[in-house]
Amino acid sequence: MKTLQGEHIYLRALEPSDLDFLYALENEEAIWEVSHTSQPFSKYVLQQYLENSHRDIYEVKQLRLVICAAEDDKVLGFNDLFDFEPKHRRVGVGIIIFKEQDRGKGYAVEALQLLSRYVATHLNVHQIYANITADNERSKKLFENLGYQAVGVKKDWIYAAKGFKDEVLYQLILSS
Repeated sequence: MKTLQGEHIYLRALEPSDLDFLYALENEEAIWEVSHTSQPFSKYVLQQYLENSHRDIYEVKQLRLVICAAEDDKVLGFNDLFDFEPKHRRVGVGIIIFKEQDRGKGYAVEALQLLSRYVATHLNVHQIYANITADNERSKKLFENLGYQAVGVKKDWIYAAKGFKDEVLYQLILSS
């Protein structure tokens, strides 16, 4: 079984050719709130990031996978693994489907399902967690539909343009 290949999408490692897509996404101010970004990224900095993206998740505790459409290899977005804790067998997850016209088509659902299978099979992860702002109904519904449970609320956790927002911690237990 190929853990990173689905019916409509597949996940792959970052490639040098992803620079322009990465540049556009990381410099989109509309997503800075959830990515904890407060300034633009230069192509030079992102090129260095791409050059180091081959480093092992056990070393750097993070991994970014590219979400691609199976039919035409179009780059749709990214799945991020972060705060990987092999001892405690847990990892955080983030996901973005960049273009609005690509959202709502099931790509994020399939990407998260593939990611869950990958981390259980290859990283021996017991649980995955996600941090979602309380007002992000679309993301909360996505994760809840995949079996994630809201297990806590971090009050006034994210400072945004219109003031503080709560952040909900979602957790998915994969195995015992």
